[in-house]
Order: sequence, then structure tokens, then C-alpha cells
Amino acid sequence: MITRQTHGLASASASAAALLLCAASAAAQQPAASPATSPSAAAQADAPSNPNNAPAQRQPTGTNPPRQLQRDAPSAAKPAGYNPSFSPDGQHFVQQDGAKLYQAICQGCHMPQGQGAKGAGFYPALANNARLASSAYPTYVVLAGLRGMPPFAGRLSDQQVAEVVNYVRRNFGNDYQDAVTAEAVNGLRPAQER
Repeated sequence: MITRQTHGLASASASAAALLLCAASAAAQQPAASPATSPSAAAQADAPSNPNNAPAQRQPTGTNPPRQLQRDAPSAAKPAGYNPSFSPDGQHFVQQDGAKLYQAICQGCHMPQGQGAKGAGFYPALANNARLASSAYPTYVVLAGLRGMPPFAGRLSDQQVAEVVNYVRRNFGNDYQDAVTAEAVNGLRPAQER
């Protein structure tokens, strides 16, 4: 086949159509693949012999049961200086002071000065936050979580929740003086967490 090179879209599409016709006619002229030369037959020929003619069994991928990581085991070796923020039972924070609780739990997302952050997620600013005027709102959010924030009802005592909420409500430009009490926290705590 001879094609003439010209400039323009019409001649390019005509050339492409001509190439497709040539490829189709060449394929039609080739003999059909025999079972001995088909890809599946070639794969079977390369496969190891199976005396019982049983189908080969393959291990499924991605179905292994999850295993506990050794680093998470209670007896696993810990690096030098390992000092987790949790109590020995691994479930509760040990800090009792509102500022220390904020540093251990909150400032990783809400930032050291409560300014919040945006990026991989949205972490609202606690500084100068009018939503903190009602003490029930931040108490409930600490207990139950909100959007991307996890709940801390199972990891903080009523007194710890009161301390961290009072700290946030009295710092970072906030000046809400009505103190949250442990009793008020207990009243907002989910029934299964009491």
C-alpha cells in the first residue's frame, strides 16, 4: 500500500483508516491458532506435570487473616526512653492538669496556641472561639467526638474532661469563667461509658 503524505486532518484520518484495513486483512489471511499454539495451551505446556490431572491450586492473595503486630504485644521490647501518655492498662491518659492534657491530646491537631489547622484535614481553631461560650458544647465534643475528632469518653475521667475543657475555655483568648464540674461531665457522658 502506498500512502501520500499530506498535511491536514482529513489525510491523517484517511491514512489511519488505511492502516487499520491493512492490519485487518493481514489478520484474516493468517491461519487460526491451533490448540497447540494458543496462549492457554502454551501456558499448560509450561506448567509442571500433574499426575492426577487435578487443577493446580493457587493461594488467594490478600486473604491472609490479620495478625497482631509484635510491637503491639504487651511483652514486646520498647525503645529506650519509651514513656507512653497512657496509664499502665493502656487505656486512660495519666495527665490530670488541663494544660498537660491539652498538650498530650489536643495540640497535635488544634496547634499549641489553639489556632487550628487546615491541610490533610480541618482542625477548627479553639482560640477566640464563640462556640466555647456554652460549657456543654466542648464537654460533649471531648466525650463523643465530632467529625474527624475521636471520642475521649473511654480514655478520660470526668475530672480530666472538666480540666481540659476549663483550660481551653480560659486560654487562647477565651475568657469563659463558669467552670465545668466533674458532675456536669458525668451527666453528658454516654450511658454505656458511666
